[in-house]
Amino acid sequence: MTNQFPREELLAPGHRGCAGCGASIIVRQALKAAGKDTIVANATGCLEVMTTPYPETAWNVPWIHVAFENVAAVASGMESAVKALQRKRGKFSDKKINVIAFGGDGGTADIGFQALSGAMERGHNMLYIMYDNEAYMNTGIQRSSSTPLMASTTTSPAGSVIRGEDMPKKDMPMIVAAHGVPYVATACLSYPEDFMKKVKKACEIDGPAFIHVFQPCTTGWRYETKDTVKIGRLAVETGVFPLYEIENGDFKISYKPAKRKPLIEYLKPQKRYRHLTNEDVEMLQKAVDEKCKLLGY
Repeated sequence: MTNQFPREELLAPGHRGCAGCGASIIVRQALKAAGKDTIVANATGCLEVMTTPYPETAWNVPWIHVAFENVAAVASGMESAVKALQRKRGKFSDKKINVIAFGGDGGTADIGFQALSGAMERGHNMLYIMYDNEAYMNTGIQRSSSTPLMASTTTSPAGSVIRGEDMPKKDMPMIVAAHGVPYVATACLSYPEDFMKKVKKACEIDGPAFIHVFQPCTTGWRYETKDTVKIGRLAVETGVFPLYEIENGDFKISYKPAKRKPLIEYLKPQKRYRHLTNEDVEMLQKAVDEKCKLLGY
């Protein structure tokens, strides 16, 4: 990690995340980049449950827990409140206060989509970080609209009737980019410098920003707890999750592997894909190849 990011921890250790939890890694990195002059709104989900079991908290910045569906709306109100205080030239007038909303894929792509779309359309000066573990992990590993094709979950179980999830993953970065916001990016916890630089840039931009962060989940994806960072790297190296930025409408790949790895290397360690046949893998590989060709990845 470069020297431009502080060693200070704004997410305290001792929270109750699973061994190998990707959400805690994401928050640590994001807060290091944003700094202590940050206010956080957190939707219901794994992150909220594991970091704030009453009466404890792991957050070393101002933090508020809100409902599953309205974190973007609450962050909008927080941003408006900061502006009001600044207009009065109060104690916050000489500081840049970062307003960050954290939501999982369920609280972002599904339940909270209306609030997110409204906040982006209204132009609030805030950063929304979607930590994507590709299912509703906190409530029992149910599928979300961010669950990838053929992944097995408790509500899209692989068996004799269906082959796991039967719909493709919702493309949230491109949907948000269609709102015309100044900054949209993808990131992965396995590439911390890339993610932290994007958070820093997003906080400096005037207007709404959205970062979609890929978060492997040892509990829901059923891989060994030591392999969280490895799985994230394989997602990027195989082209499952390309890293890019869209800044004021300009699209740019932020990392491109010299040679993409075969998709099977990403799928094989995860038991949620253990039902796949060779034909299934070939079909999924073709879909990844087509997406990477479209993006120039």
